Amino acid sequence: MKNEIKRTLQIAFPLILGNMTQMSLNLIDTAMVGAIDYKQLAAAALVTNLLAIPYVMGIGLTTALTPLIAIASGKGNKFEVSRYLYNGVILCSIISIFIAVGLSFSDKIVFHLGQDAEVATLSIPYLKIMGWSIIPMVFFLALKQFCDALEQTKVAMFLSLLSMPINVLLNWIMIYGHWGFPRMELEGAGIATLISRIFIAFALLWVVFKNERFKEYIDLRKEAWKINLHSFTQILKLGIPSGLQFGLEVGAFSVSGIIIGWFGATQQAAHQIALNIASFTFMIIMGLATAGSIRISNALGRNNILQMRNIGLSTLAIGIGYGVFSGLLFIIFHNQLPQIFNQDIEVVSLAAHLLLFAALFQISDSTQAIGIGLLRGMRDVKIPTLSVIIAYWIIGLPLGYYLGVKFDMKATGMWIGLVLGLTVSSILLNIRFHIHSKKMLAEENLPNT
Repeated sequence: MKNEIKRTLQIAFPLILGNMTQMSLNLIDTAMVGAIDYKQLAAAALVTNLLAIPYVMGIGLTTALTPLIAIASGKGNKFEVSRYLYNGVILCSIISIFIAVGLSFSDKIVFHLGQDAEVATLSIPYLKIMGWSIIPMVFFLALKQFCDALEQTKVAMFLSLLSMPINVLLNWIMIYGHWGFPRMELEGAGIATLISRIFIAFALLWVVFKNERFKEYIDLRKEAWKINLHSFTQILKLGIPSGLQFGLEVGAFSVSGIIIGWFGATQQAAHQIALNIASFTFMIIMGLATAGSIRISNALGRNNILQMRNIGLSTLAIGIGYGVFSGLLFIIFHNQLPQIFNQDIEVVSLAAHLLLFAALFQISDSTQAIGIGLLRGMRDVKIPTLSVIIAYWIIGLPLGYYLGVKFDMKATGMWIGLVLGLTVSSILLNIRFHIHSKKMLAEENLPNT
């Protein structure tokens, strides 16, 4: 078990650092925009909530590449790895273009969501720019999944780290109007993000072509790099449920954010601050979940079912420990953390209150993310998707709406619903992994561990 934990952490560390870097960029954007005024912050929150579902569904599609490539790599099938790389990047890019075009014609929806009128007006230019930035980001992520599946997780990590000072500098120039540029405030933050995402997408493409570790797969491009309907089908068969899983979970948070916006800009700004902080810790567990998924897929490709189960159990153990640790941090520093983003007394006070609920769901948030990752690595996505629907959309979100709107608990009520949704999701997903992995062991006549 110790060896499995060590190997998983070795793979996970660059993934975690890369995720934290990307999340840090969002936090920096939030802090720099929030320094202008809380309505700019609320407008950024509104756009984040609107983009969440199409954005994460695009991301979810790219995650299908990781287990497919890792399983092919475990089998030693280099041709199949190369074919999945090409077809995955092509398919994900096409879908991201459709998402961006659809969003560009949907900007007026902000005026029909019961939001503050000034917040809605401020959000439109930012929404358009961030919609188009999905294209380079999904392109980058598709290439990243290829690198990660081959356990070359440091590649994307270095590029993510490099993008941070670039994004901060561009933010400083465009948000506040330095070096002869006009002061563009929230719109400037969107342009800075778009440029940064284009940069890392092309940088990773260059690395994939030039790095010796990937040469054996790139050299097969004349034979393997052709549109293949079977590859498309396999990616979609795994990617659509994976995208739905991401979309359903993040969608529940997004809908919660929109409902919270009904209660005013102060409530929405506080919600966004607390959610950003909680999302930062979630990025760490996502790296761990991805590492577990990669290792499980590779073990499955080698038909080593016993190791596959041990990887899953050890990854889950790490997640529980991390959930306890991050929950305690939220409790200890819940008053101090919101002050990083805004100085409005009412906003900070409410955000501090919401962080206590975030502390409650740290363990369930960690273990449900790992459960999804482990099952995806086993190419088990249909039942987990149903579990997510039940947890968030049948239990969590309706309860949050009832408490928030009907009982007038506002943001607090919505967060209680989110806590319950995450808890139910964690229980269902990890029971599924336990049952499914035990069944696979029995089929191979292997002892249970």
